[in-house]
Amino acid sequence: MKKLRIHYFQHVASEGLGSIEEWISASSHSLTSTRFFESTGLPEISDIDWLIVMGGSMSVHDEEQFPWLSEEKQFIRKAVEAGKTVLGICLGSQLISSALGARVYQNKNKEIGWFDIELTPFVQSDNLFSDMGSALKVFHWHGDTFDLPENAIHLASSEACKNQAYVYNGKVLAMQFHLETTLNSLQLMIDNGRMELKSGKYVQAEKEILANKHLIKSNRKIMFTLLDRLAE
Repeated sequence: MKKLRIHYFQHVASEGLGSIEEWISASSHSLTSTRFFESTGLPEISDIDWLIVMGGSMSVHDEEQFPWLSEEKQFIRKAVEAGKTVLGICLGSQLISSALGARVYQNKNKEIGWFDIELTPFVQSDNLFSDMGSALKVFHWHGDTFDLPENAIHLASSEACKNQAYVYNGKVLAMQFHLETTLNSLQLMIDNGRMELKSGKYVQAEKEILANKHLIKSNRKIMFTLLDRLAE
């Protein structure tokens, strides 16, 4: 496998790479970062092969409070146009969608906890999620959603959220859910977002979320498979 130059965007201290960092280390890829809560410096597009955009508690529209969001979206757009592999998770998927001209808005329901996603028929014609069956139970923590960018291929939906994942131009993967979750990152998300764990049809209590921590292992396996396939 080619050694990749991977750069990632982190928006809040509690949402890092999770298990993705294990995959990067095991594959001996190089890793750099922009942690917007510490510094807003961006790399040169020519210096990276991959861009990974992580989650966060803010909205893509919060540019007045977080002015760097505007530059971040411009950078994401340029990375896509330059043919880089781009992976977005939760807020990251919403930022990619906004950068590609799609509408991002508040979903009818928040979705927090372990819920099934249904894979669309398009999955069978795309290599990324092939051979994974028709449904996966994954971890969610999101309140916003997006319309699909023009020419994007819809990959997954859930009962609470129609647009859960898509692939764009074969090299851009956007996912609302958190396959990268580790036990540590799960606890950090709970500790920093406990106020959101209020009763709701698609919001699980802390006890229920932690009772399903055994699913972290299967989510990690799916995450590694997707990363391997993106790297092929």
